[in-house]
Amino acid sequence: MSDHKQAIISQLRQDILLWQGFKPPVAGHKEEIGLGPVEAAFPNGVFPKGALHEFLTEMPEHAAASIGFISGLLQALMQEGGACLWIGVSRTVFPPALQAFGVEPDRIIFVDLKQERDVLWAMEEGLKCEGLSAVIAEVRDINLTASRRLQLAVEKSKVTGFILRNDPRKLSTTACVARWKISPLASALEAGMPGVGFPRWNVELLKVRNGNPGVWKMEWSANSFVHILNSEKEMMDGQELQRKAL
Repeated sequence: MSDHKQAIISQLRQDILLWQGFKPPVAGHKEEIGLGPVEAAFPNGVFPKGALHEFLTEMPEHAAASIGFISGLLQALMQEGGACLWIGVSRTVFPPALQAFGVEPDRIIFVDLKQERDVLWAMEEGLKCEGLSAVIAEVRDINLTASRRLQLAVEKSKVTGFILRNDPRKLSTTACVARWKISPLASALEAGMPGVGFPRWNVELLKVRNGNPGVWKMEWSANSFVHILNSEKEMMDGQELQRKAL
């Protein structure tokens, strides 16, 4: 393929990413959320804010792991102020525990509804509020039409949305930019220290629009995400993803 054709294809890819809401990093400044090699899996190596993310939770422990992982993301998303809306029919979060991830509980607005059919409506209304940093909804299922409505809302407000789906038997296509599956891992104790170690997760990016799905092991330590490398192959794979993002 000639250099001219390659340049045209490259420009078309960049234009498509812009149309889909993926902005290239500003020259000399790459906005990072602290996910390390996971961010390299996204277009331009940038975690998509102002977009819709979907988390699959097959079991209660997956839901707990997803909530912990999302709490770490909130710590970065809420640094510039703003509150977070957390919507569901049965509250599964212990608010004081959010402090372990650098999130102040009084900046989370919990909305407890009686009917699950109202959860997505409340999420859509919340995503229209530009003063929020993020909106989280816990639902059993969501269809393509409903997810498109949510995506249109985030494209206008630039608020990041997280959907926790707790019924994998009803898995369907959505307009979300990324589909995640977070599983808990056993923590590692520091030598000579009692108790339990820092939270650890197996992070699976199952689908990512115009990106590279992958699997990583992450830990929450010193108020930030830390990538755990278990083998030389994982190290090489992580370096390859970073090269593709540059």
